[in-house]
Amino acid sequence: MSVLHIQTPLIESRALSALLGRPVWLKLENTQPSGSFKLRGIGHACQWHVRQGVTGFVSSSGGNAGLAVAYAGRKLGVPVTVVVPETATERAKELIRMEEASVIVHGAAWDQAHRYAQTLANANTPLIHPFDDPLLWAGHASLVDEVAQAGLRPDLLVCSVGGGGLLQGMLTGLDRQGWQDTAVLAVETEGAASFGAALQAGHPVTLPAMKTIANSLASARVCDAVVQSALSHTVRSALVSDDQALSACQRFAHDHRILVEPACGAALAALYETPEEVGDARTVLVVVCGGVGVRA
Repeated sequence: MSVLHIQTPLIESRALSALLGRPVWLKLENTQPSGSFKLRGIGHACQWHVRQGVTGFVSSSGGNAGLAVAYAGRKLGVPVTVVVPETATERAKELIRMEEASVIVHGAAWDQAHRYAQTLANANTPLIHPFDDPLLWAGHASLVDEVAQAGLRPDLLVCSVGGGGLLQGMLTGLDRQGWQDTAVLAVETEGAASFGAALQAGHPVTLPAMKTIANSLASARVCDAVVQSALSHTVRSALVSDDQALSACQRFAHDHRILVEPACGAALAALYETPEEVGDARTVLVVVCGGVGVRA
């Protein structure tokens, strides 16, 4: 059974390299078949469950994770139900249905949709969590493997963080490659800074509310594992505003002719808007995570 994700392009950003005065490389996860990095881990998890004999999948998602599960289910010949919150866009729901999955709208926010999705799951139709699952992290780590195979070893890896699945996958991949000296800059928008709060507290905390245009980052609590992993690695938290994330999306589109959603713009904003966050890193890798919430 071949993997469901593709090996994505790794390119140097001349614009960001010139801005920061050092090589900046982009891992273009927006080119995955589902439009985001989510397919790496979710595809890996779905294939594992199919080998165990499951007959369907349930997902809770605001967009990207649900679309990845829907894509994986269609490719594997397994029916999928995706529960989305009321905040999910019509475009996200349309894309999920295009992958032949059923969409249920439930709850005002993701956590409510997730609780309802849990009631639909059973042994034969497991719930594919959008970010908190070791199977996902192992799949996401393949991104770092591809970078190593290309002969690049960055001093700093920059990525957005919502629930923590991507970040945990990157830390898993860095460990797998023996790159414990590669620092990580984990970027959030100010209205969804659950990872920054957890890093400061030394344990996961639940924020009372989410207020950000970057819906894909709007997780009130990150997974437990990513906090423990971050505390044993060189991981720094950075915050950008919604306006900075949107501005970064626009500048990135101008520089690279590529559209990404605000959640992805958060990581880019750390370079475009606050380049001092890079510190003395000589070579920088940015995970361009993509996303369905593109604002043209």
